[in-house]
Amino acid sequence: MRVKAYNILKKYYDTSSLGFEILLRHSQDVTRKAVKIASAMKNVDVGFVAEASMLHDIGVYLTHAPDIGCHGDMPYICHGYLGREILEKEGLPRHALVSEHHTGTGLTKDDIIRNDLPIPHRDMLPTSIEEIIICYSDKFFSKNPKQFGQEESYDKVLKEMAKFGADNAERFRQWHLMFSGESHASQI
Repeated sequence: MRVKAYNILKKYYDTSSLGFEILLRHSQDVTRKAVKIASAMKNVDVGFVAEASMLHDIGVYLTHAPDIGCHGDMPYICHGYLGREILEKEGLPRHALVSEHHTGTGLTKDDIIRNDLPIPHRDMLPTSIEEIIICYSDKFFSKNPKQFGQEESYDKVLKEMAKFGADNAERFRQWHLMFSGESHASQI
């Protein structure tokens, strides 16, 4: 059974809102990149990658991020686990894990505790190849409407990931090597 991601998004968003427009455009950008990567690999569920890419940020509307049209009460860092809760209620446990595991290059329980993040104390790292592809692809696209369709360079994303620790940067670098086939750092 294939999921109609747009229909699920419509249940939680006013389709005429800025928040929905930003979510939809960002998710479409991420989906294009993720599907391209998944399609070039063996034993990857490309249909699932397309669906989960469109739904990975479903929880943002519950956060306080007015610049992207979200007027909820929760801190933005919470959107992943909130998305997991939504998608589990929809009966989509695999999609739910993508939502929870896509923040940065994933979060360890130690990261969460050490940084006193207001999210559940558990590992939130992508583990399946599909989760990793979506998490990786997400890093290349902003939710800034002025940047829709513009893919960030690998070097810029790597520098951003390094702000969150060497382990995050190294995880991203390893993913880049896996998906680009390159043995050195360059734009994908």
